[in-house]
Amino acid sequence: MPITDQQVAEHAFLRQLYADSYFPDHVVDKGRVILLRLCERIEAERPSDLSALYALTQAATEEFNLLEAEFEAAGSEIETVAREVIAEDFWFVASAYGFTDADVEELIATRDW
Repeated sequence: MPITDQQVAEHAFLRQLYADSYFPDHVVDKGRVILLRLCERIEAERPSDLSALYALTQAATEEFNLLEAEFEAAGSEIETVAREVIAEDFWFVASAYGFTDADVEELIATRDW
């Protein structure tokens, strides 16, 4: 399902990670897919409140948890810079879909990184 929100469709997810050679593009690509899939789910399911949004974002966060092993296998990790970039993109998604009062820590509450 293609993203219909123009702002989201044009957003360069994880841009800072792509710009840093410490983070392997093939693994960052998987993170980008997780975020795009989150956007697709939000557009399809239309969460009506923050609790419903948090359920979706926390499921996507758990996918990032699994991605940590792939970063490590490629000689990288989800460290401070990556954590901030990922969290900012989760906030961007929430905000773009009208959840400007979302708590970024709650969006990614299930993180292991």
